[in-house]
Amino acid sequence: MDERRTVELSSHPKFGYRLLKFLGPAYLISVGYMDPGNWATDIAGGSQYGYQLIWVLVLSNLIALLFQSFCVKLGIVTQLDLAQQCRKHYGKYTNFTLYILAEIAIAATDLAEVLGMAIGLNLLFGIPLLYGISISVLDTLLILMLQKAGARKFEAFIIALVGVIGICFVFEMIYSKPDIAGIFSGLKPTIPDSNALYIAIGIIGATVMPHNLYLHSAIVQSRKIGSDKKSIKEAIKANIIDTGIALNLALFVNAGILILAAAAFHSNGYFQVSEIQEAYKYLEPLLGTSWARILFAVALIAAGQSSTITGTMAGQVVMEGYLNIRLKPWLRRLITRLLAVIPAIIVISVFGEGMTGELLILSQVILSLQLGFAVIPLLHFVSNKKLMGDFVIKNRTKVLGWFFTLIIVALNLNLVFEEMKSWLSSGANLFWFSVIIAFIIIIIIFLVYIVFNKNRLSEEH
Repeated sequence: MDERRTVELSSHPKFGYRLLKFLGPAYLISVGYMDPGNWATDIAGGSQYGYQLIWVLVLSNLIALLFQSFCVKLGIVTQLDLAQQCRKHYGKYTNFTLYILAEIAIAATDLAEVLGMAIGLNLLFGIPLLYGISISVLDTLLILMLQKAGARKFEAFIIALVGVIGICFVFEMIYSKPDIAGIFSGLKPTIPDSNALYIAIGIIGATVMPHNLYLHSAIVQSRKIGSDKKSIKEAIKANIIDTGIALNLALFVNAGILILAAAAFHSNGYFQVSEIQEAYKYLEPLLGTSWARILFAVALIAAGQSSTITGTMAGQVVMEGYLNIRLKPWLRRLITRLLAVIPAIIVISVFGEGMTGELLILSQVILSLQLGFAVIPLLHFVSNKKLMGDFVIKNRTKVLGWFFTLIIVALNLNLVFEEMKSWLSSGANLFWFSVIIAFIIIIIIFLVYIVFNKNRLSEEH
C-alpha cells in the first residue's frame, strides 16, 4: 500500500492529544461489519425474534475486537501485513492457493456490497439494479481521487459515510419507538428455538471478514512511529482504542437494524421479513412516515459505498502482499470491481432482479468457506515469539483466539452445509451438487493442512 508511513504523529506530552493522530484506520475496518451482507441477517433476527438476539451481536463484536487487535499487533510490530507474512512463511504452492482463496473472498465481499448499493439506489431513486451495479464501477475513480488527497482525508471521507449511517439509525430509533426494557432483556443470552440458532450462527459467522484481517494489518502502518519498544507499545494501545470505538459504532448500526426490525415488524405481527427490499416496503406504512424508509435507503447506499471502497483496498493489499505485484492503482481496483460486477450482471440479466437475495446468500456462503484461511495464519503469526518478540500474545489470549477460531469456522461450515441441504431439497442438479461437495471437502482438508503447517514459521529468526 502506498499509504504506509505517510501520517506524521503528534509529539504532545499528553497521550490523549497523541491519540487523535492514530484515530482513523479502524473506521475503514468497521464498515465491513455493517456492510449490506449483514443487513438481511439482522432484519430476519429482529422480525422473527424481536430483541432476543441482541446479545449475539454484542458477543460477535467482542470476538471481532479480539481478532482485529491481532491484526494491529502484527502490522505494527513486524511492519508487514498478513498477506506479506504469508508470502514470507509459506511455500510457493500453499501461498498461491491462499492468494486465490483470498481473491475469491474479496470478490464475494464486493458482490454483497455492490448489490447492497444497487438495491439502495433502486429503492431510493427507482434506478434498475443493472444500472445501479454498473454505476458502482465508477467509484473506482472516487477511490483514486480520495487516496491522492492523503490517508487522513481518505479516512475522514469514510468516517463521514459511517456518520451518515449512524445518524440515519438514530432517527430510525426515534421513529420506531423501541421497547427499552425489551432491548435490555435482549442482552441476556437465550436461543428460543433451532431457527434462532441458525440466525445466530449467521450473525456470529459474519463476525470476522477475511478481507478486514488483510486490510487492517496494512493500514495501521500508515503512521510514522518510532522503532523503539515504547513507541510500538503506544501505537498498539492507540490503535486498539481506535478499533474499540469504531467497532462499537458498527455494533450500534447492526443493533439498530435488528432493533428497528423488532420494533417495526415483530411488534406488528410481521415475523417473516428477511430481505432488504421487504423491510423497505413495510417501513412507511408501519411507522407512519416516509422518512423511515428514505433514511433506511440512504444508510444502505452509504454502507454499500463505504464497504466497496475498503473491499477494493483489501484487494490491492492481497495482490501486492501475496504476489509482490504492484499494478497501477486504477487497474487493480478495476479488476477487483469487475470480479464482483460481472457475475452480478450475468445472474440478474438471465434470472431477473428476484435473484438478488440468492446472490447475497451465495456471497455469504463463499465467505464462510474462506474465513479460516485468513484467521489461522494470523493466529500462527501473533503467537510466535521469534516473530513478535515481547509483543507475542499471552497464552490465555492464544487459547481464547483458537477457541473462537474453532467456534467461528465450525459455525461457518455448519451454515454452508445447511445451505447445501436446502439447495438439494429444492431439486438441485445432482452432478453440480456433487462437484460442490467435493470442492468443500478439498477446502476442509487444505484448512487442516494450514492449521498444522508451521514448519517454516518456526524456523524463521
